[in-house]
Amino acid sequence: MSLISKTRRGFTIIELLVVIAIILVLAGILFPVFAKAKQSALRTAAMSQSKQLGTALTLYVDQSDGKYLPSTNYGLPDKSPQKMWQTGLVGIAKDQKIFVAPGSEGKFAENWADRGEMSIGYNSATAVDKQQGCSDDQEDTNNCIAFKTAAEFSKDENPSAIGLFAVTPNGPTANNYRGYEFSPYNGAPNTDHPKLSPPLVSDRDLVKEMTQYPADALKPIYCRYLSTGQDEGFTPVIFADGHAKDYSAKQIQDGASNIVWRFR
Repeated sequence: MSLISKTRRGFTIIELLVVIAIILVLAGILFPVFAKAKQSALRTAAMSQSKQLGTALTLYVDQSDGKYLPSTNYGLPDKSPQKMWQTGLVGIAKDQKIFVAPGSEGKFAENWADRGEMSIGYNSATAVDKQQGCSDDQEDTNNCIAFKTAAEFSKDENPSAIGLFAVTPNGPTANNYRGYEFSPYNGAPNTDHPKLSPPLVSDRDLVKEMTQYPADALKPIYCRYLSTGQDEGFTPVIFADGHAKDYSAKQIQDGASNIVWRFR
């Protein structure tokens, strides 16, 4: 009786290389799709949080006779938690998570030293300094860090067009990050409609890029969602009436959004 030996044929090196090449091609196709899907989910989550923050803002305004809380109250010492805006809303919102932009490494700043770590910023035109602040009726407010009075808006001023909150770059305060607020006065001026002049805004971290500038010359908006590095990324914007809508960096730069940033 003869024995017939059976041999098992393995993969050749060429076949293995072909399989690896196919896997790499599929990975190259699928990874960007997954990354975009993740960014889209973060964008949706950011909008949801912005609506909650907008609701907290309107409740605060209702309880404060129409006055908006300041982004910074320069009349208070640095050690006072009430010096920054988020401590005025967290008691109403009751959740520190909505003060952190989804997908960012930001955190709720409980003290002045950590204000750079915030990843949602408030329009600094709301800042108050009763002693040294600018007057509301001052003609040139471009160099104003704060105002003597709290911001308040009448129906005639159309609060639904006034942009108050947006996503900001966050990081160590020592590295010029001021994520708790953004400045409406640092962008390119709109000579025809000065109040529509956009803030400094990009879908890149401008604080990281523009290291030669002092912190007060930056305070930009960061359109981090679906960022391409070409200013096509998005940020939600919360308006003075509490509603929220998202915009790309290009839309904000071009003024197509018709958002009032420099309301005083």
